[in-house]
Amino acid sequence: MGKRLGLPLSGFLVAICAWYLGVLALRPAVPIAGAFAPQEAAHALAAMLQDSYVWHHIAVSLKRVAIGLLLAIVGGVPMGILIATSPLFSRTASPLFQFLRMVSPLSWMPLAVMVFGVGDAPVYFLLAFAALWPVMLSTAAGVAQLDPNWLLLARSLSATRSETVLRLILPGITAHILTGVRLAIGIIWIVLVPAEMLGVSAGLGYFILDTRDRLAYPELMAAIVLVGFLGFLLDYAARAAYRRWLHVRSVAPL
Repeated sequence: MGKRLGLPLSGFLVAICAWYLGVLALRPAVPIAGAFAPQEAAHALAAMLQDSYVWHHIAVSLKRVAIGLLLAIVGGVPMGILIATSPLFSRTASPLFQFLRMVSPLSWMPLAVMVFGVGDAPVYFLLAFAALWPVMLSTAAGVAQLDPNWLLLARSLSATRSETVLRLILPGITAHILTGVRLAIGIIWIVLVPAEMLGVSAGLGYFILDTRDRLAYPELMAAIVLVGFLGFLLDYAARAAYRRWLHVRSVAPL
């Protein structure tokens, strides 16, 4: 247990020391660098967390993450199943999906504002677009790895398409979907901050811009640390859900 905690903590300690030494090296040439030091960020973070203002921004950002991820799952899972089960759909749509997947979600920002206006709608679009592809591809990979004998058995029992999907395919690919969701969360969290610099008045991305405009550099660094910590927690929750599902499947009666 000590090694499990000690090694990760030592990694963080090395990073903090490098951060501190980097500030010391920059300070003679760039005096303002002292405002970005670890101790300044720690004091600012402690003060921020006692203020409901920052919690409002966190809640808004997490809400956007949840909605963007939900939209990606609603769109990505059916498309992944179609790609894996319909050769015609796969041949028709896969090249288009591969093309769109390689377009940076942030490149859609001007068009998103033109179509959806300012506010939450373009942010939801950007997050859902970014998260759609890992969910879709993981779903398709999961269906491709299903035992084909189970699908043949479902057909021999005259199962309808909806029954096959709901009772056979979805339970069999849940682990793959959860893997796609974990990847999607990581991508969403990266896209979230720049997306929230897009004509909104709340959220962690907006908060970072606000600290810059107020020249509150310790708060800016504290916000960056907070973004990293929250992203770490989201990824941990996704990994825990994946492990929990595998445990449930392993102990479930046949």
